Amino acid sequence: MPYLRSAGMGMPNILGGYRWSARRAIAAAAACAAVAVTAFAPQVLNDGDTFLHIAAGRRMLADHAVLFADPFSYTFGGAPWEAHEWLAEVVMALCYAGGGWSGLMALFACAAGLTAAILSRALGRFLAPSVQAAATLLAMACMTGSLLARPHLLALPLLAVWTAELVAARADSRVPSLWLLPLMSLWVNIHASFLLGFAVAAGLALEALWQDRAAWRRLLRDWGLFGLGALAAAAINPHFLEGVIFPFTLMGTPGLAHVGEWQATTVSLLQPVIPAAAATIYILVTRRVKISLVRMAMLAILLFMAIAHARHQIVLAVVAPLLLAEPLGKALHDTRARRGNWFVLGAVSSAAAILLVALRLALPLTRGDAAAAPMTALAHVPAALRTQPVLNDYSFGGYLIFAGVRPFIDSRAELYGEAGLERYAALIEPDGAALDAELRRRDIRWSILSPGSPIVAELDARPGWRRLYGDRYAVVQFRDNPAR
Repeated sequence: MPYLRSAGMGMPNILGGYRWSARRAIAAAAACAAVAVTAFAPQVLNDGDTFLHIAAGRRMLADHAVLFADPFSYTFGGAPWEAHEWLAEVVMALCYAGGGWSGLMALFACAAGLTAAILSRALGRFLAPSVQAAATLLAMACMTGSLLARPHLLALPLLAVWTAELVAARADSRVPSLWLLPLMSLWVNIHASFLLGFAVAAGLALEALWQDRAAWRRLLRDWGLFGLGALAAAAINPHFLEGVIFPFTLMGTPGLAHVGEWQATTVSLLQPVIPAAAATIYILVTRRVKISLVRMAMLAILLFMAIAHARHQIVLAVVAPLLLAEPLGKALHDTRARRGNWFVLGAVSSAAAILLVALRLALPLTRGDAAAAPMTALAHVPAALRTQPVLNDYSFGGYLIFAGVRPFIDSRAELYGEAGLERYAALIEPDGAALDAELRRRDIRWSILSPGSPIVAELDARPGWRRLYGDRYAVVQFRDNPAR
């Protein structure tokens, strides 16, 4: 059965029929593998932003309203802030309230499994089963670095569905199905990656115009109407047009260069994206795969984004295989489904995925100290001192908010802006002048910082500052004589 053969077919057709074809069985196996990895990998909870998103979701559930101003920090408290990921944060808070950390892990395991299934299923339309399995495995390997309990992972199935349907529309020489538009309304309220949906649509629309220039008026009209519909769907968010332009505002902040996930990918064989890109280029060259200039440009941009910013590796892993599937399948001249007992693979994989999610929910999961969660260190801070202005490590901001402490800074770059990020970066300068100025300006009474932070040594050298607690995750210091 062709993948979404016509625009008139509804969204459920993305899963195909009910027979266990090779294509479906491999997709089920991919989903099972993704669930297994995500549900039980401790690093999924290694990001401090997870705490922030849960706290934001809890606050919105308590207030029965989306946040439009910062309720958390003491440096920017009350300042305008768009909770642009509000829907994902509410879902995260509900899962945490209902199942604790196990419930949250199960949520993201389901998101990863659904993404793998959609991606593999779409690849299977153009590729033979063995190639489908290899391409899926390669793509999943490139996703591992970004398997974190954050809204971007909840948006990943939407990126896969969106791109798969656009690619299918191009293969069938038709306009994308209108059922994608409600997905855009959902996407814009989950994560700012919805902008990628517009970029992929624009690229494939340009390809359609370039390859069928004789029908340019009809194509421009049809794809243009789809684009306008997608824009209208994206405007359905609490911030209206501001929510649509938010990604541009965020990416225009130069201070993002100080944030780890916005820094360049380390060029190393230990980064799956590097050998995967090299292997893909080798296959495309040796097999003489014919790719349109537009898709080549799109792939080059995606690769550049993945190298320039580590956070975009997962985008490359989802979008690039879908763009390459049809031309690669034509070059290999083998898209026939293999006969065999695919029922066993499909049924066992599906059952295993369900059992793994159930097992994740049943097994209790407790959190301990981590690089972004200095639980023991914060527990040593007296309750009265917690209410005083604090100077915290950037990575600790999310956990402090989760624990009810108003931080100096956290990961919301859109809130603190260029000035806030640059001011924090200046605190670790060797001369210490910026640190002295900030201590006086904010009347900071205590600090909780990573042991490797230069600020720790600076505070140790200042009169009136003493260490309260220290371990390999955090050092707590306080000012014992405010008059000094």
